[in-house]
Amino acid sequence: MEQSINDFFSGYLSGELSRNEFEGLIYSYLVCNQDKTCLSHWKRDEYEDYLSWFYPRLHKAIDSYQDVGSSFEAFTARFLLISSKEYRGRMTSNSITEYSAWSAQVPDMYTHEEPPAYIHTSVEHIINNMTIDRNGRKNTRRLLALFLKCYYYISDDFAERVAPSLGLDKKELLEMLKKMREIRQDKDDEIYLKKERINTQFIRCLVYERKLSLLKENAPACNKLKRKRDKARERLEKMRKRMKSTRIEATNKQVAEVIGITKGTVDASLHRLKTRWKKLSNKANLN
Repeated sequence: MEQSINDFFSGYLSGELSRNEFEGLIYSYLVCNQDKTCLSHWKRDEYEDYLSWFYPRLHKAIDSYQDVGSSFEAFTARFLLISSKEYRGRMTSNSITEYSAWSAQVPDMYTHEEPPAYIHTSVEHIINNMTIDRNGRKNTRRLLALFLKCYYYISDDFAERVAPSLGLDKKELLEMLKKMREIRQDKDDEIYLKKERINTQFIRCLVYERKLSLLKENAPACNKLKRKRDKARERLEKMRKRMKSTRIEATNKQVAEVIGITKGTVDASLHRLKTRWKKLSNKANLN
C-alpha cells in the first residue's frame, strides 16, 4: 500500500525519518502523484518547473504547520494551492517583462538594406580642403585633435582606415586612441551605467504598459498601475535630460595631453577647423 504524506509526517515526528529524508519523500510523492494534487490540470513540464521552485519553500512550510484540527496532508495541499498562485503570478510578470524587452529590441533586429550613399562633389571638396591651412600647406593636426575629441564614437577599424589621411602610422594612431580611452575610463564607465539605468527604466515603462493592457479599465489594480506608470515615465524623462547634458566627448586639455601639445593650441585648432567648415559649407550651399 502506497504511503501518504501523513504517513511521512508521522515517521518524521517519531524520529524514524530525518528532516532531509522527510522533505525528500514529500517532494518525490508530489512528483509522482500530480493527479492527486490541486494542480492535476497543469501541463507536466510546468508542474515540474513549479515543484523545483516550490522545494526550497517546503522547509519553511513544515515549520509553519500547527496541528489545530487539519492533517499535515491537508495543510500541504493548501500550501500548494496558495504558492501555485504566487508562482503563476511571478511567471506572468516575468513573461510580460521578457515580452516588453524583446519588443523594444525588435526594430533593431529587422533585416534591411542600407540605401546607397551619394556624396555631392562640393562636400568632397570641403573635406579635402579641411586640412589645408591659409598658407596652402597641409595641416593634419586640426583633424587629429577633432578625431581624438570624438574618440567615443570611433572604432579601431575606423582609426586604421583614417590613419593615412591624418599623416600617422596605424599603430601610432591606435596608441593615441588607447591612451585617450584610458584617461576617460572612469567617465566612460559612468556614462555606460547611466545608459544602462535609462534602458532599465525604459523597459520598466513598457512592462507597466503591457500589464495595463491585460487589466480591465477602471479596476483598482489598473488605477494603481497607472500611477506607477506615470511616475516611471516622469523619472525616465528626467534621466534622459540628465544624460543629454552629460559631456561625452573628451576635453581639450585631455586631447592636448594625448597629442603632446598645449591646450591653447588645441583650442585654436578646433576653432579654426569649425570656422573653416562653416565657410566652406556655406560656399558649397551657394553653388
